[in-house]
Amino acid sequence: MLVHVIHFLQSWRACSDNLRELTRKTDSELHEMGITRADIPRVAYERTLAAA
Repeated sequence: MLVHVIHFLQSWRACSDNLRELTRKTDSELHEMGITRADIPRVAYERTLAAA
């Protein structure tokens, strides 16, 4: 049970880090990546899942 909680917290932290990184980018940088500001939560979540 504790292992699941720790894993959840690590994943949540990684997703937060990804969100923070993406929100700091300019619109031009996001455009170069092929995403918009509206895509940031989805992309951050997908990055987190891919790293797991």
